[in-house]
Amino acid sequence: MEDERYLKAKKKVENLKAFYIHLIVYVLVNTMFVVINVLTYKYAEHWWFFYPLMGWGIGLISHGLSVSSFGLFGANWEEKKIQEYMDKDKRNL
Repeated sequence: MEDERYLKAKKKVENLKAFYIHLIVYVLVNTMFVVINVLTYKYAEHWWFFYPLMGWGIGLISHGLSVSSFGLFGANWEEKKIQEYMDKDKRNL
């Protein structure tokens, strides 16, 4: 029982770490895009950095919601789904 709780906690920490890495890469790369766009604006004549910022931002928000406890796949979602499928299998026997 204790090992199972440890493994679940470890998995949550790994998922949170992956989100933080995603966030850091998002900030660094999009900062670079902004700088490049500002420096080359007279050639491009439009602000294109918004496109990757918004597109990648949607992915980052989705990742954050999946890691958080209030997201689509909340704290007990996996356990509830497993139990649901097990109950369904019992009824079908």
